[in-house]
Amino acid sequence: QSLRYGDQQPEDMEPKQIKEGYLVKKGTVLNSWKVVWVVLSEDGVEFFKRKTDNTPKGMIPLKGAVLTSPCQDFSKRTFVFKMRTAKNQDHYFQASHLEERESWVKDIKRVITCLQGGRKFTRKSTRRSIRLPDTINLSELYIKMRDQEDGVKELKLEKEKRVYNHCFTGGTVVDWLISKDKARNRHEALMLATGLLTEGFLQPAGDLSKEAVEGGAESAILDDPDALYYFADSGFFCEGYSSDEDVILKEEFRGNIIKQGCLLKQGHRRKNWNVRKFILRDDPAYIHYYDPTKGDENPLGSIHLRGSVITAVEFVPEAKRYDVDGNLFEIITSDDTHYFLQATTPEERKEWIKAIHTVSKTGK
Repeated sequence: QSLRYGDQQPEDMEPKQIKEGYLVKKGTVLNSWKVVWVVLSEDGVEFFKRKTDNTPKGMIPLKGAVLTSPCQDFSKRTFVFKMRTAKNQDHYFQASHLEERESWVKDIKRVITCLQGGRKFTRKSTRRSIRLPDTINLSELYIKMRDQEDGVKELKLEKEKRVYNHCFTGGTVVDWLISKDKARNRHEALMLATGLLTEGFLQPAGDLSKEAVEGGAESAILDDPDALYYFADSGFFCEGYSSDEDVILKEEFRGNIIKQGCLLKQGHRRKNWNVRKFILRDDPAYIHYYDPTKGDENPLGSIHLRGSVITAVEFVPEAKRYDVDGNLFEIITSDDTHYFLQATTPEERKEWIKAIHTVSKTGK
């Protein structure tokens, strides 16, 4: 039986559940990527086809395992990490956004370390494998860089008949790091910026910056006015000189990302439930949803939130009992379209409702 239903056993016998949630997993036989429900315990990772299943599809033992993050084995997939078991089996997982990957990686690394030393799991900060001083926390630095008022300014830049939105030059990053006393000189700042790039916080945009990354240069980030970069979870997109209709379509994506992650969504026609990745933007007020197994280029759909009503609900009119179990909420748009969604926990439902409600009131 799954560890989630084993509470009849004495507590000290049962591996403690540490974390659970949706991730995208690469098939071990076929190369297809599928959404799975993942449960991390003190001795391994179990993954389920559906959240409501009692029996896992598989179990990955973590004793003697090695975790690689970021994993660059798949050029078109971001936020991937790899677990190699003691028996040299590779398992690839993809998170929906950066913070989610960092959270999983931190806890899994901690479990591996605890198993190695025969200790009980506790959440303590672990140092990342990058040649930087221990005082540097890249996650914290990234959050400061993303600050709307005081961070690195995202611009619309034109290069060779292409328009890059939500992006900046490598030199801008270097200047910002020095101005905020994060580095003493340009050499130090470049090393720090390269750390952010190799850990997946920054992404290369355009040929010059991509070539530097692929060439494995000592300083992969370039202090060059033509080398463009963007934040891993920003609204970055690149376009040629396009028609007016295209500009209107892109307008939906210009808002800042307020919240993102996976939720279960009921389909409108067949009423079936699927895991979708949601990205909530503030102005204009849109939430876009994607197939999490594919890239973020083309959303499956969007919900214009201006004037919509968001409420927690206890049941969905046309849902079968076994389809969903709690943590449901509904979005009713201004043109009276109903969307039913399910969060994974009561806290997550509360956070999504609050975030969507705020955007629906403030965004245009």
